[in-house]
Amino acid sequence: MTPEPHSLTGTDDSTLDPPPGCPAHGLGPGGPARLYGPGADDLEGLYEKLREEHGPVAPVLLHDDVPMWVVLGHAENLHMVRTPSQYTRDSRIWTPLLEGVVKPDHPLMPHIAWQPICSHAEGDEHLRLRGAVTGAMSTIDHRGIRRHIGRHTQRLVNAFCEKGRADLVSQFAEHLPMAVMCEILGMPEEYGDRIVQAARDMLKGTETAIASNEYIMGCLMRLTARRRAQPEEDFTSHLVNHPARLTDDEIGQHLRVVLIAAYEATANLLANALRMVLTEPGFRAQLNGGQMTVPEAVEQSLWDEPPFSAVLGYFAKQDTELGGHRIRKGDGLLFAPAPGNIDPRVRPDLSANMQGNRSHLAFGGGPHECPGQDIGRAIADVGVDALLSRLPDVQLDCDEDDLRWRESISSRHLVELPVRFGPKPQQDVRSKPSHAPIPPQRATWQVGTTGPAPDAPTVPAQATAPGHLGTPGPAAPEPRPAAPRPAEPAPQPASRPRDVWQRLRRWWRGH
Repeated sequence: MTPEPHSLTGTDDSTLDPPPGCPAHGLGPGGPARLYGPGADDLEGLYEKLREEHGPVAPVLLHDDVPMWVVLGHAENLHMVRTPSQYTRDSRIWTPLLEGVVKPDHPLMPHIAWQPICSHAEGDEHLRLRGAVTGAMSTIDHRGIRRHIGRHTQRLVNAFCEKGRADLVSQFAEHLPMAVMCEILGMPEEYGDRIVQAARDMLKGTETAIASNEYIMGCLMRLTARRRAQPEEDFTSHLVNHPARLTDDEIGQHLRVVLIAAYEATANLLANALRMVLTEPGFRAQLNGGQMTVPEAVEQSLWDEPPFSAVLGYFAKQDTELGGHRIRKGDGLLFAPAPGNIDPRVRPDLSANMQGNRSHLAFGGGPHECPGQDIGRAIADVGVDALLSRLPDVQLDCDEDDLRWRESISSRHLVELPVRFGPKPQQDVRSKPSHAPIPPQRATWQVGTTGPAPDAPTVPAQATAPGHLGTPGPAAPEPRPAAPRPAEPAPQPASRPRDVWQRLRRWWRGH
């Protein structure tokens, strides 16, 4: 697909003037929609309405009626994130912030406020900070991480496998990413319900979001101090000792970004992938039949339900144009993977399989593309595969229409995913996942003999007729004693595999 041109607009072309009701004109018919409060409980439907009214870029209002643009088109989103000369993530140039419209206690300030992190920096400073993060990422042992994922999956499944019922959101998807990320960062002792709840609360943008953010930052700053004094083989220690020489504040802020971004993205990805497996028969059939692997299923989920529906935010460095609208210097824009992934210019048929296509917007793009996307994919791949191996008969325990989501500007989070399955015994967390014990091997396999195999159970007098389960059949004849076995011939040289295959073919043809 050829993207639309995105040119500077220093002309007086009236077609590029802001439409009535956009951030430059205030509220009005066909103007900006509120992304919060009443009426914002169906953002997917709201985005499609805005697309019809305004095209690939539309005016919206954040909390306290703060104006912003939402980018709905796939090509427009990519252009924005890949053009640092026109758009930045440094919110210090945002007009509503400079004019005092956005207050320090705004519920979205933890997402919007400038921080000394690579995703808010540009130029040489971006290279320095991003280099430290990617350098620390490169030290992660991905094979070891997969073992951690497997062990934590077993622990979580052990907690509910004997009950035959579970909620795969609160008991699995919300916990596995946090447990793994605490291991990666080097603070496994901090993992627990409290840090999971704080992360969830902060991401909702509630009145207690700032307090939850402070709790998480307290955990991370204590970790930074410990690793500064006593480094170990973990992500934090490599970040502390990187040649970029990050300050403690820079380290703490980068740990927060890595932890929260990876946690929220992967928790949503896990829940969405499991929901697809449980609610779409064709999807599960493809998995069971081998036509689709778990990684391919996860990638399809990234198209249909990206973990972050929108990211706050990008800011125009100069007057420009995007999607047919004039964007003025200091305007804010939402990078929106969810509506961008279903742009009808890219996906005219939403039921079409996107297998093997990784051009979705789930992990962003450009200089700020998510550096930890491989870890998120690994948690989802291993976690989903291990859970389905332990619970192969797992089924949804409610009507699909009863599933509920909690929506915010940044994400669409499945509230719960109730399931049922046959109760399973707990499993050693160090062993590989298995849904059934391995049957004991027989001492001797006798193919084609008339008598029973050694140690074979006695055939009951009332047997079941073949093809009629549960229907008594005729009495089985009394077993006759086995004929004496002839003397074993002298050992012959082992047949070559090709000779065995040729004899099997002759036997099959009746020769």
